[in-house]
Amino acid sequence: MHEFDLINKYFQKLSKKSPSSLNLNDDVFFDKKRKLVVSIDTYIEKTHFIDFKKPDLVIKKIIRSSISDLICKGVTPKFYFVSASGNSKNFTKSNLLKISRSLNQEQNKYKIFLSGGDTVFSNKLSFTITSIGYADQIIYRNKAKINDDIYVSGNLGNSYLGLLVLQKKIQLNQSLKKYFTNKYFMPNINLKLAKNLKKFANTSIDVSDGLLADLDKMLNNQKLTYKLYLKDIPVSKTLKKVLNVKNLSKIKYVSNGDDYQVLFTASKKMSGIIERISQKNRIKLTKIGIIQSSKNKSSIVNGKNRVISHKNKGYFHKFK
Repeated sequence: MHEFDLINKYFQKLSKKSPSSLNLNDDVFFDKKRKLVVSIDTYIEKTHFIDFKKPDLVIKKIIRSSISDLICKGVTPKFYFVSASGNSKNFTKSNLLKISRSLNQEQNKYKIFLSGGDTVFSNKLSFTITSIGYADQIIYRNKAKINDDIYVSGNLGNSYLGLLVLQKKIQLNQSLKKYFTNKYFMPNINLKLAKNLKKFANTSIDVSDGLLADLDKMLNNQKLTYKLYLKDIPVSKTLKKVLNVKNLSKIKYVSNGDDYQVLFTASKKMSGIIERISQKNRIKLTKIGIIQSSKNKSSIVNGKNRVISHKNKGYFHKFK
């Protein structure tokens, strides 16, 4: 059973008397009266991260991916809580020291504060992060409009190549290995974007499960479709070189997730504002497509405006 089928069938009805839960169809809980925004995520070894050989980097990835849920709503994260399950093999003195140092670095970088948590013994290693921020308003899902432009922040695809390097599924030199694995463990999320996003975005989501999967989620209760221009989807110069040299498919790399960039739509009249904010704050914001009515099928087109066939939309949580 798909994650969203499970939520809709068994749990959505339990949230009907809690408008702040947003029908369990958004990245966050938002209590407008109290200006409270909450996000929660769980990360399990071998599902969300390969292993725990680099605990200092794993915890950085977990923290950044968690607070990206707030950032894509236009909310600045303030506090976080960590619950961890594991055993003495996972949480050695050496590993705990590395985790503590990394959390301190992340706190200084993103101005967030550890505020509580829990630890339990388990033979399965996992972390659950609760992130909290405050806001008068957020950017919701399912608020796109026909003819909205589709934008994404930063670059896509680096993280997926980093994952393939860690899985030893692709061969690169040491310099490139380090570059892409660092991008996998330390996605570049931007606090300045959180502070400006509400000035122009109609709807938004972070790219966690993959560009196409998350775009579908962003529009899932609307009778709308999208048209994406493959040539405009931003990738780093380093990834572009690797794709060219190894003759790899760009669409595969930009649609496999773990990028934690912000995907949003905005009215065409906002293009000037977006460009000015992008330049002033040195935030890369790229227009990659357009929102259409459901009369048209969702599509990705190449430089010759020909529709590309692509079956793998990204990662989906499934329960057997």
